[in-house]
Amino acid sequence: MTLLESDPATRHKVFLETLRAYLRPEAVITDPTALRTYECDGLTGFRVVPTAVVLADSTDDVRRAVAACREFAVPYVARGAGTGLSGGAMPTADGIVISLQRMRRITGIDAENLSARVQPGVTNVDISKAAAPFGLHFAPDPSSQQVCTVGGNVAENSGGAHCLKYGFTVHHVLEVEVVLPDGSAVRLGGVNREQVGFDLLAAVIGSEGTLGIVTEVVVRLVRNPATVHTLCADFPSITAASEAVTRIIAAGIVPAAIEMMDALAIEASEAAVGAGYSLDTAAALIVENDGPAAESFVEFLAVEQICRDSAATKIRIAQDATERAIIWRGRKAAFAAVGRISPDYIVQDGVVPRTRLGEILQRIADMADEAGLRVANVFHAGDGNLHPLVLYSEAEGQLHRAEELSREIAELCVEMNGSLSGEHGIGTDKACSMPRMFSESDLEAMWRLRQALDPEGLCNPGKLLPTPRLCGEKPGIYVPHPLEVTGDIERF
Repeated sequence: MTLLESDPATRHKVFLETLRAYLRPEAVITDPTALRTYECDGLTGFRVVPTAVVLADSTDDVRRAVAACREFAVPYVARGAGTGLSGGAMPTADGIVISLQRMRRITGIDAENLSARVQPGVTNVDISKAAAPFGLHFAPDPSSQQVCTVGGNVAENSGGAHCLKYGFTVHHVLEVEVVLPDGSAVRLGGVNREQVGFDLLAAVIGSEGTLGIVTEVVVRLVRNPATVHTLCADFPSITAASEAVTRIIAAGIVPAAIEMMDALAIEASEAAVGAGYSLDTAAALIVENDGPAAESFVEFLAVEQICRDSAATKIRIAQDATERAIIWRGRKAAFAAVGRISPDYIVQDGVVPRTRLGEILQRIADMADEAGLRVANVFHAGDGNLHPLVLYSEAEGQLHRAEELSREIAELCVEMNGSLSGEHGIGTDKACSMPRMFSESDLEAMWRLRQALDPEGLCNPGKLLPTPRLCGEKPGIYVPHPLEVTGDIERF
């Protein structure tokens, strides 16, 4: 009898011993209380406690952990700061977590070639801080950039407020080192930016950790703009604000950012940070233009006039960097601030053509009324990337309704010629909705790529692509069977 054919308890014991031998005893966490820290990411409604957690310090640590998992057929998931919002870092009950939080070194800034070499546990904002003395910054700026890691940015192809002009993570990654499911480490892409052959780098970015674990990233840096102009405009309705967005882009102006917040989001943000937003407005647009002084100023004047022509009731123009930071603080705090007005909430993520913003926001409002729930909206209006926040109370039994509404909103985006996700990923949250966006042959092509690299299916299983188990039995909080409650059956 082989070890894999032995009883589960023996196999698990030997696996943990092997992990400790391959790494270091202190690098393997098995304490049940400590493991609870890793049971979910930012999608907190569903939780699974892993059997162990590996605290990796290096690429070699990751390789050894993956090799052990392959040897014992144990599934694994890579995890950074755990700020993801789609369940992409949720473990499986029989698997382990490979934490990259300790891999947080910036190993080089190449100012001449506008790049930085970093480990995956480096926070998004720390790259910009390290590049600041050279007049450079890392353009992707998720709202969680103070804590989210670049490894997670690569996994989800994160964007942020300024992705309208500067693009997503995929536009700012030159090279990655990735540990494949066979335990080998390979480099994809290159710092010279011109590559031949298959673009496997692009395949890894946004693959949500299903093709391998990224252990080093060379990111592209951009020069700080010469000037920045920012305004916050109030509108009497979401429709009016949406029309202003369309008119700005139609005028040939591409601001660095165009963000929208509705009344509920403003209420929450003001309660949390007091950024000076109007509490009596239906919607607010934050528009920022940057670039060469003359060009940026002319475009900013045009944006201001378009807002006035679109029925803006008030326009607040940042007079200096401090006031600009205050305006952005209110926007960046909005997700977390919603906890001020609701005990629980789900952050959804989808994309629609920006010309249909007013239409979908009205439909979302109607769907929320029908479900008896509230939805706050704060999102990247410039590229139609919605972030509806479905507010609910688990204590009042509203979780199921909230999940259904959240799923329906995501699928509505597809119905309106959009996408299930703009930057938060699919994870476990929307894997079962993938057939709404992709044909059977599309999904089969994705499966073939995944199986070519991970034939055993151990690398972040149950994520991104639909599987019968995932869609038939969603993992999460265990609910006892009625016969178990009465004592007629037992759970083993």
